[in-house]
Amino acid sequence: MSMVELEDVSQVYVNAKRAYVALEQIRLTVNPGEFVSLIGPSGCGKTTLLSVVSGLLPPTSGTVRIAGETIWKPTPKVGYMLQQDYLFPWRTIRENALIGLELLGRLDAKSQEYADELLSEMGLAGHRDRYPHQLSGGMRQRVALVRTLATEPELLLLDEPFSALDYQTKLQLEDLVASMLKARGKTAILVTHDISEAIAMSDRIIVLRPNPGRIRQELEVPESIRQALPLEAREKEGFHELFRQLWGAFETEEGKGGTDE
Repeated sequence: MSMVELEDVSQVYVNAKRAYVALEQIRLTVNPGEFVSLIGPSGCGKTTLLSVVSGLLPPTSGTVRIAGETIWKPTPKVGYMLQQDYLFPWRTIRENALIGLELLGRLDAKSQEYADELLSEMGLAGHRDRYPHQLSGGMRQRVALVRTLATEPELLLLDEPFSALDYQTKLQLEDLVASMLKARGKTAILVTHDISEAIAMSDRIIVLRPNPGRIRQELEVPESIRQALPLEAREKEGFHELFRQLWGAFETEEGKGGTDE
């Protein structure tokens, strides 16, 4: 059974002046344990597509299934990690990590133990009693990831979670996130404008085109690159050839122009 199935999904935004087709006839399948990246120019509907998959935005038409279940609203099966960490400044790091469990009514000794285990794996055990303002941007994003994973979602959605970080921290966090997700067999969909990041982290890359948002191309990342951690993957044979191929597709669509997503 597929983890994600989108059948002919379209999304139309309507305001007082016009109707705008953000997504048109999207068909996409993501298998359990697969890491898929969505790339494309502004206006191609990447974030809209993630919102539809999460259940935050019901599609205008078409069907969305998560682990075989048709969804029309948010579900605990899906965890969503954004560019901003949205940590509560008055709560400690550990308390922030437990928020999702509290909201779902699943906060007990076992779930707290699992959250503490995740904090340790992310190198945050010694910071659990600190507050967000006492941590760096990269460490705050680690807390946000722990908060997301603590509820044990079957699917993780990542909306440019590393884009606000400095380059060194970004690379370190890519490795950490990739290794953690692989170790737990998690399925993930990443939205990014960074082609190198998409290649280094993914099993498969989906290129979207704008006006309206449609799938232009799907590319499978070579096995040698997929098996390496993101930093090492950038030095693997075939990486730069795939980058140039994706850059050409991206540049073609960017040249057509687009609107904000």
